[in-house]
Amino acid sequence: MAAQTIIGPISGGIGSGVFPSIKFVHGNEERTLYLDHSPFTIGRKVEKDLAIPDPRVSRDHALIVSENGKFFVEDQGSKHGTFVNGERVQQRKALDRNDRLEFGARDTIYAVFHPQHGTSNTARDFLSQISGIQISNEVTDLEKLTIFLEAARKLNTTGVLDEILLTLLDVTLKLTGAERGYVFLKTGEGKLRLAAGRNSKAELLLDDTTISHSILEDAMRANSEFLLSDTSRSLDLSGRQSIVAYDLRTVICIPLRKLQVQTRGRTSEAAPTGEAMGALYVDSRFASRDISKVSGDILHVVATEAASLIENARLVQAEEESRRYQQELAIAASIQQRLMAVTIPDVPFARLDGKNLSCKEIGGDFFDAVSTDEGLAIGLADVAGKGVSAALLASTLQGMIVSQLVTHTPLTDIVASANRFLTSKHIGEKYATVIIARLRRDGDLEYVNCGHIPPLLVCGGEVIRPSHGNLPVGLLPDAAYESDRYSLHAGDRLVLVTDGVTEAENAEGEFFDNERLEIAAKHGSMKDIFAAVSQFCGATPLNDDCTVLEMIYSGG
Repeated sequence: MAAQTIIGPISGGIGSGVFPSIKFVHGNEERTLYLDHSPFTIGRKVEKDLAIPDPRVSRDHALIVSENGKFFVEDQGSKHGTFVNGERVQQRKALDRNDRLEFGARDTIYAVFHPQHGTSNTARDFLSQISGIQISNEVTDLEKLTIFLEAARKLNTTGVLDEILLTLLDVTLKLTGAERGYVFLKTGEGKLRLAAGRNSKAELLLDDTTISHSILEDAMRANSEFLLSDTSRSLDLSGRQSIVAYDLRTVICIPLRKLQVQTRGRTSEAAPTGEAMGALYVDSRFASRDISKVSGDILHVVATEAASLIENARLVQAEEESRRYQQELAIAASIQQRLMAVTIPDVPFARLDGKNLSCKEIGGDFFDAVSTDEGLAIGLADVAGKGVSAALLASTLQGMIVSQLVTHTPLTDIVASANRFLTSKHIGEKYATVIIARLRRDGDLEYVNCGHIPPLLVCGGEVIRPSHGNLPVGLLPDAAYESDRYSLHAGDRLVLVTDGVTEAENAEGEFFDNERLEIAAKHGSMKDIFAAVSQFCGATPLNDDCTVLEMIYSGG
């Protein structure tokens, strides 16, 4: 065992289903730390369990310790003090739920001990009632356990699992007559952690130092149950120091395995044959040579149902996390839409139209337009990749480009500064193709193409695709950028698209490609291009963001 004392849940349950926690707040930062060992160290040193990089926090500032199921904060002689609910701690102070802790810095840095979670009082009260079932002759033990398990399944939501496990142990101990019961669960690294512990007096067991860890490890390694009904009759207890040291006479350990459906002939049945996700451990200091069949059955039912409850709770938690992620994604999409909302400038010499379709909630394409005394400037970019990372980079680029277009910065300088910014940040394989253009009142069109699809110039009924181009921004720090120029006449059109248009696929896997784009642009407007893409793709969804920007020169 480790030198630190492993501690477990305290009364009332916690959202993690494992340990009490503290919610640490530092300005706008907020995180949860679990008190999974004692002492829990706090200070300015980086190796502390809670390291606070503030000069008002001492290097060895405070400890949170567990004693007999209660928690205390101890000041370690800090210069600026440790405070609980505004009161300075002289040496140590017992902690109650939702106490506010401050360590030297008493403004935007604090912690909340064991914050209340959202388990309803109704659920808690009902579980308490179920755990108080009295054994009688009218109802069998297994029937009582079934009642509890059905109730537990109905209440099995995030934040209730810890209470379910503790109450499950209460019922198990009453029905089997054992002295102690524990539930252990596997972590993501495959190690076992204590999830719940009870004794026959309904007291919480906050550590696992006195159990037989060798039997626990053997049961997990073999993925099969381990039962010693009378250790005094065992011939070989070598390697079982805990059994001898703590005079354990009965030790039972059953792996918690997920139910898997097995097919035998024409029938299917569920059996606990999957990989163990944890273990149910029960022991006593008296011999139980004749464990009744009903007690054995109860232990098997408890082990199987506990595994099912745990798996269900994990699925509920995953579903809840997915729901929260979707909510955050929707908020991000709304913010991006507002940031990228384009107000089309009204100028007498040109007309502008543009549209973006994202293949995901948020996208990596953007366009914008700015009118200055130099003319009408437009920008279009396509960030490599999709989703959140592409959207973040797109928003950053949009701000950089638009702010410089407003200040009359030369087009080549704009893309050069964007390239320096991206390459200096070392953000991996993230780059963007960009095209920016400025149309003057006299029809002079200057543009810079950075790895983007060549623009379409529709002049006198003909489509021109200039070959001018530069490297995308974000690839090489020393890349040089040049611009090109065209002189437009009244009625001439500049059409810009992202590769989501040319690479849109139909059901046969064909691309919309350049030829169809040129035909659509030659004979129609921006809306006609989108209509052509939609007709080509049919029911096949877009696999990339699609953006089309059209500028028509009406003459000076």
